[in-house]
Amino acid sequence: MKLSEIAKLIGAEFSAQDFEITAMNTLRDAKNTELSFVANTKYIKDIASSNAAAIICDATTKEYVPATTVALVVDAPYWQMAVITAQFAPALEDVNSPEATVGEGSVVSPKANLANGAIVGKNCNIMAGVYVGSNAVVGDNTTLYPNVVLYRDCKIGSDCTIHAGTVLGSDGFGFASDKMGIHKKIYHLGNVVIEDDVEIGSNTSIDRAVFGITLVKKGTRLDNLIHIAHNCEIGEYSVIAGQTGLAGSSKLGRSTVFGAQSGVAGHLEIAPFNRFAARTGVTKTIKESGKTFAGFPFMEHRLWLKIQVKLARLIK
Repeated sequence: MKLSEIAKLIGAEFSAQDFEITAMNTLRDAKNTELSFVANTKYIKDIASSNAAAIICDATTKEYVPATTVALVVDAPYWQMAVITAQFAPALEDVNSPEATVGEGSVVSPKANLANGAIVGKNCNIMAGVYVGSNAVVGDNTTLYPNVVLYRDCKIGSDCTIHAGTVLGSDGFGFASDKMGIHKKIYHLGNVVIEDDVEIGSNTSIDRAVFGITLVKKGTRLDNLIHIAHNCEIGEYSVIAGQTGLAGSSKLGRSTVFGAQSGVAGHLEIAPFNRFAARTGVTKTIKESGKTFAGFPFMEHRLWLKIQVKLARLIK
């Protein structure tokens, strides 16, 4: 879209030289033809180093926008960002792409549905009810059990197993709300990437990124009934048990292990080689490696055990 068109849609004044905006992105990842936004003061530090061509902001953050970047000033940047995501959202299916391609040795059920532009590698098994969206990619030697859904533009690596009913690439739980409590959908413009040698259990849901990638790295094992929210990153060889949930933009280091029914708050980072007992609630970033945690709010496992013993003695 032309930048002038974007400004008009969100009600921002615009008097700079007009040019084409090719996409939307975060402040850190935006290129010099892309639009970004700042809706929280904690991201002010990223404005000066951003390569974004234009930034949606409010009057309080306008002063931090460099002279070389166009500031689109509005009262509610987060709301207006949501408005513009609808303009950059692709069609649900790309009917203009060529027919799906299937590699040598792959078996695709006649009851599966491969959209235009879908790519299935060699020696795959694609079972009944599977949907592979436009421009989605399935690597070699991968099995998709019945009713697996892979939304458009998402990617599964080689030697993966995805069990029945799992959904990869649906929109995350993202919306802007105004002062009256009305909600505006944020269209998720990123995708999901599953690297090689990953196994995902049944009825698990991994949301596509708002911008960028929701990433599950190689060797990971995910149980049934797990939810991984938008823009999360799961480190190599991590293991996550059933009914665990990760809020948006959580990042797990290599070989992280979660027991069942655990939870991670959003925008946190967990160092590699940490372990979490069942029902652990992670509420802040963990910078140390090699520890075991339990409880909610979480604490080191030994301390949690001592507290449980003392509580048990109190009620005798």
